[in-house]
Amino acid sequence: MTRLASSRGPSRSSASLLLSRADRYASRPAAAVLVVAVAGAWLIVSIVAGFPARWETVFQTVVAALTLAMVFVIQHTQARYQRATQRKLDELLLAVPGTDNSLLTLEHASDDELHAVGHQHLSVRQATVQDEADATSGSDDAG
Repeated sequence: MTRLASSRGPSRSSASLLLSRADRYASRPAAAVLVVAVAGAWLIVSIVAGFPARWETVFQTVVAALTLAMVFVIQHTQARYQRATQRKLDELLLAVPGTDNSLLTLEHASDDELHAVGHQHLSVRQATVQDEADATSGSDDAG
């Protein structure tokens, strides 16, 4: 199952690489410190200058544009990670004998089907917890 990167097909687009790089840098603690420092400096300069209306308009416009851009950066990166994780989970389901292959297409299921599968798995989890509790209480009785 191990493949070389070159055998996976075309490499990622430059836009995808740029968005992932922006997300990686924006998620670092230094980025948060930088944003707080810039906002603090802007506040101090605005106080000293008497809060010029034009500066505030520029600041609000820049903040709105950066916020919108970061929404798209985060959405792209999260969607990419989600797709990769989904492919890995699909591969695990295919590799394990006896699994329900209908789970591979669960993301396309109706809300009712999702609810039914969730209820079925909840029942399995509850039965497992009950079995473990019974086994634990049975071993306590023996000791």
